[in-house]
Order: sequence, then structure tokens, then C-alpha cells
Amino acid sequence: MAVPSIGRVKNLFRFRSPLRGPWLTSVFGAVLLACLPLVVLTGLLDFVAYGPGQHLPADVGWLHLPLFDWPTRPSWLFRLTQGLHVGLGLVLVPVVLAKLWSVIPKLFAWPPVRSVAHALERLSLLLLVGSVLFEIVTGVLNIQYDYVFGFSFYTGHYFGAWVFIASFVTHVALKLPTMIRSLRRRAPAIPRAKEPAPLTMSRRGLLGTVGGGALLVGLLTAGQTVGGPLRDLAFLLPRGTEPGEGANRYPINKTAAAAGVVVREDWRLTVTGVTGRTFTRDELLALPQHMARLPIACVEGWSTVQTWTGVRLRDLAALAGVPEPASAFVSSLEQGPFAQATLNHGQTTDPDALLALRVNGADLSLDHGFPARIIVPALPGVHCTKWVRALDFRSA
Repeated sequence: MAVPSIGRVKNLFRFRSPLRGPWLTSVFGAVLLACLPLVVLTGLLDFVAYGPGQHLPADVGWLHLPLFDWPTRPSWLFRLTQGLHVGLGLVLVPVVLAKLWSVIPKLFAWPPVRSVAHALERLSLLLLVGSVLFEIVTGVLNIQYDYVFGFSFYTGHYFGAWVFIASFVTHVALKLPTMIRSLRRRAPAIPRAKEPAPLTMSRRGLLGTVGGGALLVGLLTAGQTVGGPLRDLAFLLPRGTEPGEGANRYPINKTAAAAGVVVREDWRLTVTGVTGRTFTRDELLALPQHMARLPIACVEGWSTVQTWTGVRLRDLAALAGVPEPASAFVSSLEQGPFAQATLNHGQTTDPDALLALRVNGADLSLDHGFPARIIVPALPGVHCTKWVRALDFRSA
């Protein structure tokens, strides 16, 4: 079998579009340089919100360095950070793909390495392209609840983010001067291709197509966070208004059947601290009730605002002999990684932090956490534990 020559190999990867060039690549790069840091920042803030070492293996949990305890105010804080992270991340997908398209000839440049400096640049580019595609693919699959990758999304997405951050900073340091020079020049005329190919659109048309694609993605995702009429357009996020009735008609992240939860008639809530007590649901309803209108926001990008009624967590802590709890450990009837959560001092003592028993004036449905669930301002939805069976309050 004849071995193809270098020239023939190069011809296999000949990209003849006359639209490509430093100016177009710099335009896409400038958009990503302005927006991607916000996606990164909100993503890291979300990991702080989950708690120190949350969802990471015990032997690497120290890599997740908590900078501060996640606050409860404003109550919409996590709704904002997670909505921006998921929404803006999806909006930028067309821009990322366009940027990759604009530079794809350089990925097959020959010879592949010309010097040590060029090798380092190529390595950073490989890590940058690989990590951004990894973050996009795993993020979109997580939104769709399609865990085909066979590993923890939280761990993989977290470490993938740090690979992306390192390669992104390196790439910007290497290419920022080139981008600035290219943008300062007027867009050059589209060159005549050596091997003419039909020009299907202008450079302006290409920019409009990419911008229109980003706008369309925004319209098809924003409704999950902002709600209102846009929620019906949120085709790219799966958590619309789920089947339900009356007061319980709002998104369901996991049904009781999917969580393997069966609530027995003799259910009791166990509350421990300095002393221990148990409560039936009727006994909890007989305690002083508090009402709060609060959002729930989830890692998949959806959020909802409802009116909750229940017993303040700090009141339950006082009944357990811990009037000033440093934290609370929550246990659920659910099995698996989300069957428990730890709340910090502020999340336990906030006046709107509730063991919710009712929503919008009606009892919680089973799929929404009956007989009781946790509701705390600005707490990630994954920690608003449903089907609560025990609360353990701990003093400082």
C-alpha cells in the first residue's frame, strides 16, 4: 500500500473558506474574553454554595477551598449565579463553535511543532479546546439528566473547569497582543481563494448568524430562570412546569418514585441536639408556623418562586436545646448522595429558614417532599432536602 506524501496529507485538511482570518477570529475571541470569565466566576461561586468539599471524593476534597460561608441574603443570590452560569454558558456555545471553526486550519498546520515555544502554545490550545468542549458536553448532558459519561458530573465538571481556567489564562497571555492588533485594523477585504469556492455569505452575514444563534439559545433557555411567559419557550432545559395540581404545580427535580421514597403512616421527625425529640406531622403543624416566599434554584439552571409555610429551623434547634446552632445535619428518607445535607450557621438561623410543611396554602405533595422538606433562602436546590426524617443541630 502506497504511503501518502506530506503534500497529499495536507490536502486532506485544506480549508478554503475566504471568511477565515485574524480579524474574524479576534472578534469571536473578544466576545469570549468578555463573557467566559463571568461563566467561570459564577460556576466557582456555585461550588462555594454547595459547601466545602461537597460532591468531591474524600481524598481530594481539600482542593475545594471554601472562601466563605454561603450567605442567605439576598434570597435570590443562588438563582442569579446559577442562572447566569447555565444560561450564559449555553448562549456562548454558538460563539465557541464559531471561534473553533475560524481557527481550525491552524489545528492542522504543518509542521505541527516548530519550536519549544510553539509546542507549549499548541499544548495550551489542545487543553483549551479539549476542556471547553468537555465542559459544554458534560454540562448539557447534566441539564438533560443524561449521565452517559459514567462518572460524577460534579467532580468531572469541577476539575475540567480548572484545566480550562489554566489553559484559558495561558492562551489569553499568548494571544492577547495579536487580538488587539487585529481588532485595531479595519476588517480586511475577503481575499480571493487560491482554489475559488462559492462564497455562501458575507463576513457580516456570518457574524449575524452566530449572534442570531446565541440570541435564539438565550430565548430557549432564559425562561427556566426568569419564569413568566418565557418558561413555555424553555425547550433546551427539561424542567418546565411538571404535571401537578393546584398549589403543587411547579417543577419537580426528582419524583418520590425515582428517589425510592415510601412514606409510612407512622412517620416521625427526629430532632437531636443537647436533647432529643420526635414529632409527628400534626405535632409539627401545632408549633408556631412561619410563611416565606422564597425561590428554589437548581444546578440544571431552572428556578421557581413559591410561598412556603412551616416551622423555623432555629425554633426546632431551641427545642433540641441548641438555641444558637453552629450547623445542622439534615437526613432524608431518600437514598444516595443527596440523602443528606449540612447547613451552616447562617442557613440554620435565618428567620426564613424552614422545615416546610405546606406550599401555597396546601400540603406538600409527595413528589415535592411530603411530609416535610427544607427551604432556606439562597440555598442550592440540591440541599433543599425533601422527605426529611431527621435534623441534628450542633453547637459551636
